[in-house]
Amino acid sequence: MELADGEVQTAIRYLRYYGGLADKLEGRSIPRGANLVDYTVRSPFGVSAQIVPWNGPLELTARSLACAIATGNSVVVKSPELAPLSGVELARACETAGLPAGAVNVLTGYGQTAGQALIEHPDVRHIVFTGSITTGRMVLKTAADRIVPCIMELGGKSAAVVYSDADLDCVVEAVRVGTFLNAGQNCNNLTRLIVERSIADKLVERVRVCVEGLSVGPGRENCDITPLISQNQRQGVERACQTALSQGARLVTGGTAHSERSGYFMAATVFADVARDSNLFQQEVFGPVLAVTTFDNPGMAVNLANDTVHGLAAGVFTRDIDRALWTADRLWAGQVYVNGWYVGGVETPFGGINQSGYGREKGQEALDGYVQTRNVGIRLSQPPSGN
Repeated sequence: MELADGEVQTAIRYLRYYGGLADKLEGRSIPRGANLVDYTVRSPFGVSAQIVPWNGPLELTARSLACAIATGNSVVVKSPELAPLSGVELARACETAGLPAGAVNVLTGYGQTAGQALIEHPDVRHIVFTGSITTGRMVLKTAADRIVPCIMELGGKSAAVVYSDADLDCVVEAVRVGTFLNAGQNCNNLTRLIVERSIADKLVERVRVCVEGLSVGPGRENCDITPLISQNQRQGVERACQTALSQGARLVTGGTAHSERSGYFMAATVFADVARDSNLFQQEVFGPVLAVTTFDNPGMAVNLANDTVHGLAAGVFTRDIDRALWTADRLWAGQVYVNGWYVGGVETPFGGINQSGYGREKGQEALDGYVQTRNVGIRLSQPPSGN
């Protein structure tokens, strides 16, 4: 319930935050000489098609919807087939609040039918997509045919570099929240620990004790490990664990479905000795699974952290501020967390680099992706008088 309530509160925060910015989208005047007046206008695209994922459907719908409305676009949301109801209720709330008819629209259905029809529609002039790299490529191919601009958030394989001087209590808490919140079904969750070799055994043991103490059950009971979204999702996580074992990773805890609970529960899982060329190191699992790999020097740590096609989030844990800044500057990710996880907020820009996507959500920077800048230049018939 706490997580669900937090999603509602964050959705409200997005609406209020971007509502407050709606009248601050200003152009600029460009000085070009005595007989010229030149200025820019930030104009909406028109219809913004928004394909929302199932792992935070209310919050993520509000995130992109609020930006689109604040910048004067209308919105058609394709709600996720596995979690469609919150989007429908948000549309009803928008109607009750008095938004004009047609400003906010919600389309339910499957991605390959309803979603594809939406992004192919000739009236759609802007696309926002959050989901997998595979589906994102398909969206981009369709958008490229019609030259439609996109904002793409395509998941990650986020790593935290842990130096030997780190506060291990802080690291364990970051794992508890960053890896296992929402059963690991967050695009920017902490999936890889890159740990200095001298403290690796100690940290892994502390993580194991924490993980094995996590409660398992439904969200309404405020349990730490909640169910995965579907049977198919759990089967994919189980396959990833089996592959990790076959590729030489050492299972510390978990690794299987929770047989004690009915539902799609997966045991909180930790693997150590994960090789950099293994599937678990390289590929997103989207479940409660942590991979631990060791390093011997800072250069090696950064190289390991950056050695995936992703680039959504990263982290560093150290008491040395110079080392923290040195590492943060070299971690190739859209956002870097220092001595914590999920350190950002509604006000801070969020998005990926590399194959984690492009464009930004959250913060004032997000508004730039929902407008197109046009320029107006006026030549005066004669220079203005000096009077």
